[in-house]
Amino acid sequence: MSQQQNQGMAKVLGRSDVLFLAFGAMIGWGWVVLAGSWVHSAGSLGAMLAFLLGGILVVFVGLTYSELTAAMPLVGGEQVFCYRAMGATASFIGTWAILLGYISVVAFEAVALPTVVEYLFPNYMQGYLWTIAGWDVYASWVAVGVVGSILVMILNYIGIKVAAFLQTVFTIGIALVGLLLITGSLFNGATANMQPLWVGGFKGIFAVLLMTPLMFVGFNVIPQAAEEINLPYKAIGKVLILSVFMAAAWYILVIFGVSRAMTAEQMGGASLVTADAMAVLFGGSWASKLLIVGGICGIITSWNGFYIGASRAIYAMAQARMLPAFLGKLHPKYKTPYNAILLIGISTTFAPFFGRSMLVWLVDAGGLGIMLAYAMVALSFVILRKKEPHMVRPFKVSSGGFVGYAAVILSAIFIILCLPGSPTALIWPYEWAIVAIWSFLGLGLYFWARSSYGVHEAEKRMRQNVYGRVPKKDSAA
Repeated sequence: MSQQQNQGMAKVLGRSDVLFLAFGAMIGWGWVVLAGSWVHSAGSLGAMLAFLLGGILVVFVGLTYSELTAAMPLVGGEQVFCYRAMGATASFIGTWAILLGYISVVAFEAVALPTVVEYLFPNYMQGYLWTIAGWDVYASWVAVGVVGSILVMILNYIGIKVAAFLQTVFTIGIALVGLLLITGSLFNGATANMQPLWVGGFKGIFAVLLMTPLMFVGFNVIPQAAEEINLPYKAIGKVLILSVFMAAAWYILVIFGVSRAMTAEQMGGASLVTADAMAVLFGGSWASKLLIVGGICGIITSWNGFYIGASRAIYAMAQARMLPAFLGKLHPKYKTPYNAILLIGISTTFAPFFGRSMLVWLVDAGGLGIMLAYAMVALSFVILRKKEPHMVRPFKVSSGGFVGYAAVILSAIFIILCLPGSPTALIWPYEWAIVAIWSFLGLGLYFWARSSYGVHEAEKRMRQNVYGRVPKKDSAA
């Protein structure tokens, strides 16, 4: 396991590559599609409060990730952390849970892309196929998502350095457009438009809060690609937590900008609220088109970032013989986990066939997987502080006990919010079907791997990797 990784994983990602990889993955396209629904569900201040609370959760969780990533900068992230704290079975569960979140985002973007094209070319939809959850699915709409999925798959297939460069370029593009929206709202927007400030009380806030985990997920792409990062271990932790603060500020400011641009009534009649808000602020359709260009940049950065995260997680699991071994192979030329990338591409390309309703289903179902992974990483952080107090921790979090327990408790609260009986429970049957299918698939693969490779093979390989290759000092060597 370690021999192939040492030969194959090249340290090519610098500080800016890592920052833009995580920040670009987090801000993505969701703010363009969903900002209006956030304000509609909770009110302007309610939506901002929801993202502030979500940001606080992610900061606590991000701190645990930062310490553990700097201490164990190995491909796999959650897999490595959970194994060292709780063993191979917990390692499988934690990684499989985060994979649901990663792959949900990849599939989400395959649905988001034709949504953008629909805004630019309203009459392009041709070839009616069927109706799902009240949404008519057209062949031309599906084709845009499928072609986009194939192109992003090819981009990741040919190497992480190319993918990281494009990630930087497109993230800068998103940032410039978003800053234009925010500054435009300060000069051309109106505070009166922010009414109503609150909608639905706590239920409204929780409805938006439930969506924040998938909006913030992306910082944990960094530990997945840790073996490809050329930075001192301590710096990896610092860049990770910086990306979280940047994303929290971004979402709150975007909601602020949109709510100052349009009244609630105007939002209700808008086809894509964020783009229409841009047009209102600058008095022309050119502005909405410009925002759509930024949105397309966001689709690419999020799509690209989670391809990197998901493919590395699958690769690490296959290397540990938790998944079929062919998924743990690197391309001889491009040094990418090409079989894992192909698997992700093939499976997520089907998302557009389910129509636009998949956007919300994927956000909510993926959010549950993410919160489970967050809780397990936070618990691993707490356990390792007690179990291995002398572990080398190049980035050590102050008040570790408080941070760790806070991350565990907050993650558990978010999980409870998804469960039946909660006003923000996952939608039956669609969202629970996604979770159930993913869970049964994971259960089947878990027992298949134990039967095929032996009950103790994963334990043996994980021990060799985790305990044989952790840093002895703060260096990137």
